Amino acid sequence: MNQVPLTATGAERLKEELNELKFVRRPQVIEAIAVARDHGDLKENAEYHAAREEQGFIEGRIAELESVLSNAQIIDVSKLNRSGRVVFGCTVDLIDVETEEEVTYQVVGDIEADINQNRIAISSPIARAIIGKEEGEDVVVQAPAGDREYEITAVHYE
Repeated sequence: MNQVPLTATGAERLKEELNELKFVRRPQVIEAIAVARDHGDLKENAEYHAAREEQGFIEGRIAELESVLSNAQIIDVSKLNRSGRVVFGCTVDLIDVETEEEVTYQVVGDIEADINQNRIAISSPIARAIIGKEEGEDVVVQAPAGDREYEITAVHYE
């Protein structure tokens, strides 16, 4: 199987989620299933079916996280060459040339991407456009909504 790139921070977040699922949520759902069984007929027991559905989600997520972590190539961003070049794991400050709106993104692996936390996947159009570029360069991002031009104002390795 191919190695999955992860930042060291992202790997820690996934390990914390895995521990939460295994040692907190899994026992809770097992208890909820046991309580629901005590209520009688399982065919019409909504609590039982909801708990079983949640158990399936938890077990699936545990399997996914274990697979990702076992195949992870963990990259410690703080140990990268600070050349000003955009690489996996770095944080990039961009200015939209047209609107002059400033945005900051960290380029991360697909599984740890979260746009609400300004973490974009390495496979996203913005990340593909800026990887390998340097501070001060302009880049054109080919997005579904049309081309956008950004200037790379800063690259951080934190």
